[in-house]
Amino acid sequence: MIRSELIQKIADENPHLYQRDVERIVNTIFSEITDAMASGNRVELRGFGAFSVKQRDARTGRNPRTGESVHVEEKHVPFFKTGKLLRDRLNGK
Repeated sequence: MIRSELIQKIADENPHLYQRDVERIVNTIFSEITDAMASGNRVELRGFGAFSVKQRDARTGRNPRTGESVHVEEKHVPFFKTGKLLRDRLNGK
């Protein structure tokens, strides 16, 4: 599912809301999650999962095409851990 499909599904299930308002709500939620993670905070949605940021240290990598060693700088990457309810539902429990 992509963002536009999510917006459409929420708008269809809530006919009392305008689609532009649903779009603004969805964009605000994603924006707040992104801002919190950019600040280094953890975002937990009970039953769904938790978003956090992990730090990867600098290292020496290898260019797969030439085999040459390259320096890879330290970076921060998003990490998602599923919640128990989501995990159970995916496994048919």
